[in-house]
Amino acid sequence: MQVPFLNLMAQIQHRAGGVHIRMGGNTQDFAYWVDSIPNGHATSKENSDSKNPTLTPAVLYSDELFYLAANISALVNVRWYLGIPFNDTNWRLTIAEKGQAILGDHLIGLQAGNEPDYYLGHQHRVEPYGPAEYANEFQSLIQTINNNPNIPIKNMLIGPSLASGPWEPQQVWDVGYLDRFKDVLTAITMEHYPSNNCYATYGIGSYVDPQETFHEFLSHNAGLELVKPYIYSSSLVQGIGKPFIMFETNSATCGGLPGISDSFGAALWALDYGLTMAASNFSHALLHVGGQNVYYNPFTAPPTNQSSFNQWTVGAVFYSVVIVSEIFGKSNVSQIVDTSNSGLYTPSYAIYDNGGLSKVALFNFIDDPSGSHDVTATVTVDGGQVPPQVWVKYFLADSVSVKTNLTWAGQTFGNKFEVDGRLKGDLNINTISCDQGTNQCHIPLKAPSFALVFLTDPNAQKTDSQPPDAVTFQTTALTKTVNTATIDPSILATSNGHSGKERQNVGSTSPGSISAAESLRVLAPGLVVLLATMCGAAVVLTSYTP
Repeated sequence: MQVPFLNLMAQIQHRAGGVHIRMGGNTQDFAYWVDSIPNGHATSKENSDSKNPTLTPAVLYSDELFYLAANISALVNVRWYLGIPFNDTNWRLTIAEKGQAILGDHLIGLQAGNEPDYYLGHQHRVEPYGPAEYANEFQSLIQTINNNPNIPIKNMLIGPSLASGPWEPQQVWDVGYLDRFKDVLTAITMEHYPSNNCYATYGIGSYVDPQETFHEFLSHNAGLELVKPYIYSSSLVQGIGKPFIMFETNSATCGGLPGISDSFGAALWALDYGLTMAASNFSHALLHVGGQNVYYNPFTAPPTNQSSFNQWTVGAVFYSVVIVSEIFGKSNVSQIVDTSNSGLYTPSYAIYDNGGLSKVALFNFIDDPSGSHDVTATVTVDGGQVPPQVWVKYFLADSVSVKTNLTWAGQTFGNKFEVDGRLKGDLNINTISCDQGTNQCHIPLKAPSFALVFLTDPNAQKTDSQPPDAVTFQTTALTKTVNTATIDPSILATSNGHSGKERQNVGSTSPGSISAAESLRVLAPGLVVLLATMCGAAVVLTSYTP
């Protein structure tokens, strides 16, 4: 277990109480369990169906993978989703059996079909194949599970997990999916990305120019358009008392868009998108995490041959996950209401906890270092009164396009290859006085920035049982003890070696390898980090002035 990973998960647990991780994605449909994998590995990959346009490999699962997940859950409150292989109807259920037996209560769902609306197009099924055929396969799986004594919990399936591509959700509801399967479904799921980089990566579709596309992420309209196709479905799912989950999303499928997916602008987009989903009755959402060649990763381990001298890298959207976790808190009864009043570049939200207004979230998407588009948000409590003062945490960077030196309340995880999973720097919470006579609090926002306004002192909420900082982990293991050397830092600083900005031109540290920074490989099945959300009503009003 990697200590930086545990520390990063602890950051979310500290704020939200726990983390949900999905092991799966396209890999799960061709996955299968094996007794063991050479060299003690927990998982491995091999070629699967070559017709898959993204060349996704089949993943081998061993018991070690499940025990690894269980050990992570023993240290950090992580709960897991697994996928049942769905490449054909000769159901392979060992992954489900092992998951329930080894993970126990830490297993919270078994996905049955990943983007089945693409099965026909990817040649994983033959004509005719549509929502009715998928529903019949789902019924066949249920019957097989019901006859399997090694899967004692029968009602933890997840579906239909549409990509909202060839099929619309309504087509699946029209074949009676919800009524037929509500007793065995633990959640209703969808998967969707706003854009793609598939042409550049795999030669699929048409080219998406990041330079021409970036502005589409820098507006509240981006989140509104993404949730629009699911508004009716969310009400249907509420009617049967199930969670409605965006089970896989990020800025662009096929690994994200260069210059966008790892930028401060993408972090603002992810924050706004998460809150928009919450206000639209999504129960929670999960950001996809890929390998080292992926732009949108919330976090990335260093290449193995650099792990002795480079640390992890946190992507911009991991700050979004941390901030959203802090917004919703641990109560699991948070209610999020969009109070944007048509402010496409300055959206705002009211956050209620146990029925009372607790926080306000404010955005400024505009990118202007001159200060001309810095704004002041006026917060007014309709039917109530603002407090004497509020406390504000800011999410800041120099521009929407930057990838480094991002700060949340004055603290940072560090830049590329600098992350150990702990926030660095002094915590900075701004105190702003309010005018109770006019019932107004004036909150300044730079262009660009995000502000989380607390109506009660966030420091006063700390107790002896809730330490002020996330619990972190350390290791006593020492690796890479050969081929090591020490050097006087002053000599190194004036040497004629390569500077950091030239690192992209330097080859790998392993003979025969290519640069890890230029061509990187997927190391493991995709993981997903929770954006937990709730929904409800509000009475806070916001307006912005230059």
